[in-house]
Amino acid sequence: MKDCQVDDELVNGIAIFKSENKETILKVDSTSTGFNLTDVVGLNINKLDKGCLIFDTQKEDGFIVSLVDNTNKISEAQYWKDDFLSVRPKKDEYHQTNQFLGITKQFVTKQLTEDFEVSKADQIDFLNKSVDYFKKHDTFDKTEFEEEVFGDSNVIESFRKFDNGYRQDNELELSDNFQISSQAVKKQSRIFKSVLKLDRNFDIYIHGDKNLIEKGIEKDGRKYYKIYYEEEK
Repeated sequence: MKDCQVDDELVNGIAIFKSENKETILKVDSTSTGFNLTDVVGLNINKLDKGCLIFDTQKEDGFIVSLVDNTNKISEAQYWKDDFLSVRPKKDEYHQTNQFLGITKQFVTKQLTEDFEVSKADQIDFLNKSVDYFKKHDTFDKTEFEEEVFGDSNVIESFRKFDNGYRQDNELELSDNFQISSQAVKKQSRIFKSVLKLDRNFDIYIHGDKNLIEKGIEKDGRKYYKIYYEEEK
């Protein structure tokens, strides 16, 4: 492939595609008396299973690669990325931002509830504060992030322990200070859930101050949330 644009540079590239699923399509041939229909088994080019573009740039670092894997998105199944292509994330601001937001989400949704007694509303509040920090700052400072998002020294200590363990287990090299990528923040913020689901009756969207929502239990055992607001739209 010629004239691929990578970081304002036109370079050549090589494309590798792998399809694992075949589909039956109808082949239509016109004749003098009408049409002939034939069923053909082939590959649907609109549904790419695996693919990568290897760009002829930054050879000294191993070339830049862009890849997709629509059949194995879970971490346990990474043959295409790890074993076949043997690629690693580019150590730029996008990678740093993306990875650190991912670590924060893992901590809040999984580890935090094991170490502390927190409600779903508290978890959502931590996630909202995390994304807000990255949206409001141009540069990331880990100590500043911990203070603004978690505040409590015990929670910060728990987060640091989780962060260090996560980096070692996943062989991640991350800096504690880096430029924030707005593109990575936009991508990650889509998966940071701010919805509090109550049975199958109600969904409460929490976007801001969690102090405006109170949780309680009636004498008969029924649970409730009390919400304060100033304006109805």
